[in-house]
Amino acid sequence: MTVTEAPPAPSKGPAELPVRKASTRKRLVPYWLLLPGILWLVVFFALPMVYQASTSVQTGSLEKGFEVTWHFQTYWDALSEYYPQFIRSLLYAGTATILCLLLGYPLAYLIAFKAGRWRNVVLVLVIAPFFTSFLIRTLAWKTILADGGAVVDVLSALHVLDVTSWLGWTENNRVLATPMAVVCGLTYNFLPFMILPLYTSLERIDGRLHEAAGDLYATPATTFRKVTFPLSMPGVVSGTLLTFIPASGDYVNAELLGSTDTKMVGSVIQTQFLRVLDYPMAAALSFILMAVVLLMVTVYIRRSGTEDLV
Repeated sequence: MTVTEAPPAPSKGPAELPVRKASTRKRLVPYWLLLPGILWLVVFFALPMVYQASTSVQTGSLEKGFEVTWHFQTYWDALSEYYPQFIRSLLYAGTATILCLLLGYPLAYLIAFKAGRWRNVVLVLVIAPFFTSFLIRTLAWKTILADGGAVVDVLSALHVLDVTSWLGWTENNRVLATPMAVVCGLTYNFLPFMILPLYTSLERIDGRLHEAAGDLYATPATTFRKVTFPLSMPGVVSGTLLTFIPASGDYVNAELLGSTDTKMVGSVIQTQFLRVLDYPMAAALSFILMAVVLLMVTVYIRRSGTEDLV
């Protein structure tokens, strides 16, 4: 070999091949881990959604069978006939969500900052209702709000029922089978879904931020308004979504605590599916409710100014 000749390039030995194969397998690991979840979503979410979508544009009867005829008129019929139930569902769910926020935020704040060694005990008490059936918890409110019970007597003595009757939420000094009873049931059943995200968000706040606010002569109210509440917004958004979405489609509370005048759209869907057997109408009602809730949730998340959900 002369001086001007370049040395030969080193050849790639066989020892590098296993390294490349190992690197390729390592990149594929996350996809293999995601595969079971994706299959679960496809089988138990996407496919039923497609089936219900096709059902909503079918015509026929259970005896003669249903066939896809692209009958979109069902959507208009569902909306024009049952729009009061849609409005009522959103009103009840929105009211229950606000009440859950007003009740849940102080309790979550106390658990996060004031509970101390009793924190775990209080958290267990918050989730204790989950140890019993949703149906049993709702039936218990029939006894709590029964006519002549202690709750009704106290509310009557405080003239609270006079105000709620004027608002149309109760009638004839009774609570059961009124909108107030349905909202009470929704608030109680979905309150833990508000408290837990709020607690998680508040518990993440660095306590030194409160100390810094105090060093800057901020009052407790100012500290809460400028520091605590803004930093807890992910929990507020998560809690309100976890409360409002299932509450808007609930029918158990309306069936057990309400009357024919307090039927929610979930009750209508259940009736259409199981009693009337009008599957296209029930599917159309379900998709309309999903579309309305999805639109409201999208606008709410954008207006809330945070996408960091707990």
